[in-house]
Amino acid sequence: MPFRPDALPAELLDLLRRADALESCSEGFRSRFRVSSLGQRLFLHSAYPTSSEDAVFFGPDTYRYAALIENELPGLGPKRRIVDVGAGTGAGGIVAAKLCSGARLTLTDVNQAALRLARINAAFAGVEAELVEGEGLDRVDGPIDLILANPPYIMDEKGRAYRDGGNMHGARLSFDWALEAARRLAPGGHMVLYTGVSIIDGEDELRAALARDLPGLGCSLRYRELDPDVFGEELEKPPYRDVERIAAVAAVITRN
Repeated sequence: MPFRPDALPAELLDLLRRADALESCSEGFRSRFRVSSLGQRLFLHSAYPTSSEDAVFFGPDTYRYAALIENELPGLGPKRRIVDVGAGTGAGGIVAAKLCSGARLTLTDVNQAALRLARINAAFAGVEAELVEGEGLDRVDGPIDLILANPPYIMDEKGRAYRDGGNMHGARLSFDWALEAARRLAPGGHMVLYTGVSIIDGEDELRAALARDLPGLGCSLRYRELDPDVFGEELEKPPYRDVERIAAVAAVITRN
């Protein structure tokens, strides 16, 4: 919401300006960020509309992702090293770190704006986190006990990094990260993947590809559909002309 400069105390307005948290508009200023709650925690993220190249998204997928982590982690055993790939606001990694006391947390992203907000969100949550700028696990060393990911999965005509999942009808990034994780997990380690898939003629291309390739990497797969119909408005766009629906799915990959 726009606001006039005199709506805030001068000291607060000065702090927001110094933090590059404001943009000018005809009514005065508008915040570049929003604050959303997830359980008892608060997270900074980009203000609506999230249309810029470096937008940091927080929405329904974030809540489903966090719920998946909370449901799965108690059954996966103790974890000493956690990496949240493409962490965005850091919500997934922060939720996991709170469930795994003493674990070392690494948050990765290609987006410097995301890493900035993830650092702030982690500090506010009282979680110590290592921040790594880069794609996938390229700049993360050593074996990993738990890998978390909520990759972009939309076929975005503008190719925006926070939305575009690549080919395979938007599932390519999810598939690539899953195979990369399978190669990097410590024995007995797990990956918890939340993503979306295009369903075509009743088939899920990502599920079939993971079931085909993971056994050769010494990994098993549990896979289920979480929501049968998300981002329905995308189906009206040309890239989705042959898609029946977009489903939110969960994959848990275990290194045997």
